[in-house]
Amino acid sequence: MDYRKLVSVTLALALCVGIVGLVSGQTRSRNAASQNRFQTMEPLNLAVLIQDDLVSQVGNELGVTRDFIRSLPAGSRVMVAYITAGSLQVRQPFTTELEKAATSLRIPTSSTSSSPFNPYVEVKEALNKFDGSWSNANAVLLISDGLDTSRGFDSTAAGHTLDIDRVIGEANKKEVAVFSFYAPSVGLTSYNRLAASYGQSSLNRVSNETGGKAFFQGITGFVTFDSYFSRLRETLNRQYAKAS
Repeated sequence: MDYRKLVSVTLALALCVGIVGLVSGQTRSRNAASQNRFQTMEPLNLAVLIQDDLVSQVGNELGVTRDFIRSLPAGSRVMVAYITAGSLQVRQPFTTELEKAATSLRIPTSSTSSSPFNPYVEVKEALNKFDGSWSNANAVLLISDGLDTSRGFDSTAAGHTLDIDRVIGEANKKEVAVFSFYAPSVGLTSYNRLAASYGQSSLNRVSNETGGKAFFQGITGFVTFDSYFSRLRETLNRQYAKAS
């Protein structure tokens, strides 16, 4: 009887160890897959710019944004800054320490008191932070509602303001591609469809005319950044892959 009990206990322990090992292996596989979906092949000089008055749901996307920064190849440089109330708040100057850049992200204030006149004045300021001697490809990730009402809501104003033209000119001069994620602000773009459409049109023009790409889905509600980052990674790999 004691022998049979010993065998039973031994088999039970072996089964538990096997289950734990299987679960642990599955967890490692999931974690690896999570990192791989954001992995880019070539180092970048990347400025992450976040508009500070975006809706509070954007704060829930900090984790996936940190994961993307951490997944960049060694040798990448990252700057993290917030576009807030007419100024560029640099949280982390360009650094090759990706973890340091990732942890510098903070939750946006999601307050109209932080609303910029328009985001493009600060985007142009951020472009001046790029060093022409760097060898990696240069890119900006602009997370914004894209709205510039300096010319009002005239039908010809969307995407064609003086500050937008200046950003496009400066980005092309410095060879910086502007990629953009649309998210509504707590102001007009959270409830006004015309404002949201204008903002997206502006982001689309800036990205298209600087060699980047704009990502958005619809003009109402909020979409998580998960799919945006997957598509961004695919675009970066296609655009910056070195010829074999």
